[in-house]
Formats: sequence, structure tokens, C-alpha cells
Amino acid sequence: MARKTKRAALVLADEQRAMLTELSGSRTAPIREVERAKILLGYAEGASISGLMRRVGVGRPMIYKCIDKALAAGVGAGLKDAYHRPHEPEITDEAKAWVVSIACTKPKDHGLAAELWSISALARFVCEGAEAAGHPRLAQAGKSTVWRILNEHDIKPHKIRYYLERRDPEFDRKMQDVLLVYRDVSIYTDGAVHDGRPDPIYTVSVDEKPGVQALGLTAPDLPPVPGKAATVARDYEYVRHGTVSILAGIDLHSGHIFAHAEDRHRSVEFIALLKEIDAYYPPEAIIRVVLDNHSAHISKETMAFLATRPGRFEYVHTPKHGSWLNLIECAFSKMARTFLRHIRVASLDELKARILKGIDEMNQLPAVFRWNKFDIGIV
Repeated sequence: MARKTKRAALVLADEQRAMLTELSGSRTAPIREVERAKILLGYAEGASISGLMRRVGVGRPMIYKCIDKALAAGVGAGLKDAYHRPHEPEITDEAKAWVVSIACTKPKDHGLAAELWSISALARFVCEGAEAAGHPRLAQAGKSTVWRILNEHDIKPHKIRYYLERRDPEFDRKMQDVLLVYRDVSIYTDGAVHDGRPDPIYTVSVDEKPGVQALGLTAPDLPPVPGKAATVARDYEYVRHGTVSILAGIDLHSGHIFAHAEDRHRSVEFIALLKEIDAYYPPEAIIRVVLDNHSAHISKETMAFLATRPGRFEYVHTPKHGSWLNLIECAFSKMARTFLRHIRVASLDELKARILKGIDEMNQLPAVFRWNKFDIGIV
């Protein structure tokens, strides 16, 4: 093929020349790009077309096409293949939208047992219903085809993402109430009085930790052995003796913990905790209790007890799904990370005794938990 027109000289910037030089010697880049880099470098150095054919080992039409694209649209265009679609897609946009609409439903909505789609199950369902839905091309669609359609729309029906729905319309107000109490605790010492608050106020954070398991051993633990076993060895199997609930409150000024370990956490158990808290503080003081809306906290029995102690207790409720606002959760976390961790007992009674002993040990070195980030709720 004769060269019909004279092509302009190709001038390379230093960055372009360095890039082409590196690419021409690459052993990992696509071979077509390596060949085109050699062509452009040789042409920029003044090599003839025949010389480039011998040097690179490609035909004259490929050399002309590479050089023409580089001269017209730049060096990058000369290296790459232009995108082209040889024919119209066989899977229409309507068919893809139908697949996406199915992926946005649950299998159980279509009479299947599963809660979430797997890609294989979705592909099988698409194939079975494609003809009836008017998309015959999808009747033979495989998992890869369905995956590409979903990927185009960033849909992953086989995965689940959790979120927390705000079911309390007064969430922000209640959060501010709780944070104002925590700010008051940080400002005033326990029992502080002045002209604006003639009665001393003590603040206690209260909640329950239900379902603490009483697990027992099926074989004795094996202690560490120097030079042989670095850790305690424990049999994989265990015995379930039941569960207990920890009803607890923490004095936000001193860190003292009030706690009961009970089989259940009904009103009667909660009232017993309130009675212990009542007996702990001076009779003239106000006890401000931060707690959630658990039924035992607001039951008729509990309200009847509070009526016998008018002005003694002041409730500050956390919002629904706002347990993270209650500082007693920090104490529960400390229990879980210390004496409750890996605990094994022979009975429910032993578990209760161990829990109360662990709380006594915490009270010997009390930790005062403070809320420091007030700007999230107080405006």
C-alpha cells in the first residue's frame, strides 16, 4: 500500500516520551499498546514506515492508523482502541429494568422460601419468567449476565445493610434532656445545694442487662504449663444452666454501683432496686434517675411505689432506641470485659454470687463515667 499523503511530524513532550519509553519495554502491558508505543517513538525519531515495519514486526496499515490517531487526537488516542459497538445490544433497557425490579423485591414475595436473593437463584427465576414477561432473550441468561445487569445499577440483593429507624418522634428533645442532666452532673458535685436548688440532687443511671448465660464446664479447664501450653485449655462443649438478669444503677458522681442479679426483671425486682437506692441517699435528697421506657419502669406497681415517696425520685427518660445515651451501659461493658468474660459456673446461684462479687470488686475501685461530647444534642 502506497502512502498517499505526507503526515506531519510527531512532536513528543518529555513526559510523553518517558511514558512511551516505559510502555515500549513493559512486559505486563497489553502487546498492542507496547507495539503502538514503539511505533510512535520510532516515528517521532524520524524512522521510515518501512523501518518501523521491520523494527516492530507489524503491517503498514496498522502503523498508518496508529500515527494518524496520534496526530489527530493525541498520543493517548494512538495507543488505545476506539470503542465501537458492532451491533445493537440484544438485551434491551426494558429487559434490564425488569431484572432490576425483581432484584429489588424479596424471594418470599414470589412464593419462595428465601429472604434474600442469591445471584444463582435470581438468574434461575429470571430465566423461568423471561418468556412470560416478554423478554425472550433473558430465557438463557446466566449468572454472569444477571450480575452485569445488577452491577450497572449498583444493586446487590444478596447483601443486607442494617440501619436504625427513629421510632421516637421526640428523640431530639429527650436526648437533650439527658445531656442536660449529664452537663449538670459535670458542673455540680453530688449533693450540691445553692439558692436555686435548696435540696441536694443525686443522679443515678439505671438499666437492665438480661440474658446473662450460666454456662457450665463438661470437663475441667487445663491450666497453662510453662514450656508446653501458654494458655488455659477448655473443652468446646458446655452445659446451659439458664440465664439471669442484672438490674443495676450507677451513681454518676461517685461511680458506686447498685446491682441485683435476678432470675427475671419484672416490676417487683425493679422496685427492690429502687428501694436500695432510696436507702442509700439522705432522706431530704432528690434522686434523679436516667432510665429507658421499659415496662417495669413505668408499670402500675412501680408508679404505686413512687407515689409512696412523693418528690423523692425524678425520672429522666432516654428516647426509644437510645440506650447508648445511658451511662450505665459503660458499666455493663466493663462487666462484660472483666469478670463476666469466659465465666463458667455450676449453677444459676453461683453465677448470681459471682456477679455480685464482681460488682463489689468494682465498687472498691469505682470508676466515674462522664459524658464529654455535649454538642451533639444541646443547642
